Amino acid sequence: MAIATKRKLDAGNYQLKDQVVAINRVTKVVKGGKNMSFAALVVVGDPSAGVVGYGSGKAKEVPQAIRKGIESAKKNLMRVNLSKTSIPHAVLGTFGSGRVLLKPAPEGTGVIAGGAVRAVMTSVGVQNVLTKSLGTANPHNVIKATFDALKKLRDRQDVATLRGKTLQEL
Repeated sequence: MAIATKRKLDAGNYQLKDQVVAINRVTKVVKGGKNMSFAALVVVGDPSAGVVGYGSGKAKEVPQAIRKGIESAKKNLMRVNLSKTSIPHAVLGTFGSGRVLLKPAPEGTGVIAGGAVRAVMTSVGVQNVLTKSLGTANPHNVIKATFDALKKLRDRQDVATLRGKTLQEL
């Protein structure tokens, strides 16, 4: 099996929409008192191109943290294999104690998902999918598990070549 080299996707080529998943207020206790800052978890994606990415940013104020998160997410874009309006097959993604199950759904079902997974699915352009978040509810781990599941999605043509068959035989 050949190892695919990962090409970095250029964010300027896509019509990216951002979605804030979580904002966390962080307090650091120092000698002079308490220093407050904010951490933002952001998902960006182009539904028409099947491209999505996530990032986090930290700053003293919320808008700056969101801006930093968007910039970080644009650097981590990935393309997802989709079949029409759903995903090609069921897949389980894991990260830490977070596990996310993604299952294809028939036309008209919609996105059946919780907060963090829903943000990723709508950003990538999946319109019909059933999901279940197992284990942790931490949005960072849930998003990373969702991205792990999306990376595991295979195209029908790839599966056919791996098995040494034609598309019609599958």
